[in-house]
Amino acid sequence: MKKYGALFLTIIAIFLLLAAGAYFSTTFEEQRTFLELFFLAGALLFIFSVLVIFSAIGFKSFALFVTLFATIVLVIFGIEGALLVVGMTYFFWGSIFAMEVLLFYNGLVSAQKWFEERYTYRSFKNEYYAFYPMMLMLYILLEWVPHFFYRERLLKFSPSKVLEVMKDILLPH
Repeated sequence: MKKYGALFLTIIAIFLLLAAGAYFSTTFEEQRTFLELFFLAGALLFIFSVLVIFSAIGFKSFALFVTLFATIVLVIFGIEGALLVVGMTYFFWGSIFAMEVLLFYNGLVSAQKWFEERYTYRSFKNEYYAFYPMMLMLYILLEWVPHFFYRERLLKFSPSKVLEVMKDILLPH
């Protein structure tokens, strides 16, 4: 905990400077700007804290944290903000999952280890079906587009084979 002391002091100093700037400003516009920065810094600190907690606890609690985060965004920014958060989360996590599936399909050992460390067969199957469109989109972007433009060799991809192989790897024997 002692090694994070400088980080905590820096964060506190940022908030104190922004609060002092808002308090000692001579015009309303300056006060409003400092207060907006204060709340923006607080929102960024909150998002960073959620990500740190999420990464410390692990990926098994991902749905809980996304639900909590989407609820907070819904209250603050309305339905558009919540849809944006959910959509961006689906896109980014789906891209990561799909990339790992493609790497696993092409024989990368570290991708297999990635799945073994994070998934049971049931959780993998759930995400497999949830991110199936992302796997196909990434396959098209990484294989078909270069094949079409640069005439590179086209590697085949069979998502059903991935599910079969993962069943053997992730189910306890």
